[in-house]
Amino acid sequence: MSQRDYYEVLGVARDASDRDIKKAFRRMAMKYHPDRNPDDAAAEESFKEVNEAYEVLSDAQKKAAYDQYGHAGVHGQGGHGQGGFDGGFGDIFGDVFGDIFGGGGGGRRRSSVQRGADLRYNLDLSLEEAVRGVETTIKVPTLVACETCDGSGAKPGTQPKTCGTCGGVGQVRMQQGFFSVQQTCPTCRGEGKIVSDPCTDCRGQGRKEKTKTLSVKIPPGVDTGDRIRLSGEGEAGVNGGPAGDLYVQVNVLDHPIFERDGKHLYCEVPISFVDAALGGELEVPTLDGRVKLKVPAETQTGKLFRLRGKGIAPVRGGSTGDLLVKVVVETPVKLNKRQKELLREFEDEMNHKHSPKKSGFFDSVKKFFEENI
Repeated sequence: MSQRDYYEVLGVARDASDRDIKKAFRRMAMKYHPDRNPDDAAAEESFKEVNEAYEVLSDAQKKAAYDQYGHAGVHGQGGHGQGGFDGGFGDIFGDVFGDIFGGGGGGRRRSSVQRGADLRYNLDLSLEEAVRGVETTIKVPTLVACETCDGSGAKPGTQPKTCGTCGGVGQVRMQQGFFSVQQTCPTCRGEGKIVSDPCTDCRGQGRKEKTKTLSVKIPPGVDTGDRIRLSGEGEAGVNGGPAGDLYVQVNVLDHPIFERDGKHLYCEVPISFVDAALGGELEVPTLDGRVKLKVPAETQTGKLFRLRGKGIAPVRGGSTGDLLVKVVVETPVKLNKRQKELLREFEDEMNHKHSPKKSGFFDSVKKFFEENI
């Protein structure tokens, strides 16, 4: 077909590497592809010319002959030359663009051995279990290799047969104009083999559903969102392929007393009005038991006390967190007559200097209205 220099057609130097030749072909093929240039005879001719040049320069033997003898050296060696375009571009196109579109090169056998799917198991833990670690048992429904046929899918004593349609390749080619299109074999569905006498236990699938009981060791310090990988405990592979993995997804349940923030814990502790005013000692809960907390006099509600080292040791290492205790002054309820009288007397004895926040607040309110009304 073309008498132009093949290196000129692809726009590369004569000492270009195989990689450079391949990149140049990809660029030129995209430029002149018929789908991009419908009803453009010139683009179609250029497309065929690019294909012809690449078929020669991508083959070491043909390239050597072309470098020594020019077009005369390759026209009789399987190149298209004057013989015209015969549809061989399908193999080249698949080789160059297969990594982009997922296709394979011409005639390559697609492996029917496939890795099993990964699985996820959601595991709920109490805060105590997450902090201290625990070893627990889980039950996981999955697909395992059929023991009767050893995963082959064929009845014991028989073997799968090579597919007669694709010859065991798993794919077939269909000619469409000057394109050769490769598709999954419709007979064996890409497996390359046909089970004519299937195993009765797995019905020819090679795998069966089974609920596996597994022991899982949860390390101390895990938190919601952490995952533990159990290698090879996922679904069994296809045709002897390796099993997938099982990922145990941790979810830490809410706690009635503590809230967690990373490695720190937080809790609220009620305190009486008398203890807040005069000071006192509280019993504070921790994950390791109760501890004493001294509350100074004149403590206001919402005051935070930090108990260092009473939090959580992170699963990935580092210093142990703290426990933050918020005291909340509790208002007395269900007072009797005498108690109410005592509180009235106490209120009469109070003045603004005993309630600095209250007096400061009302002074600010008064100033606001004087300036704005």
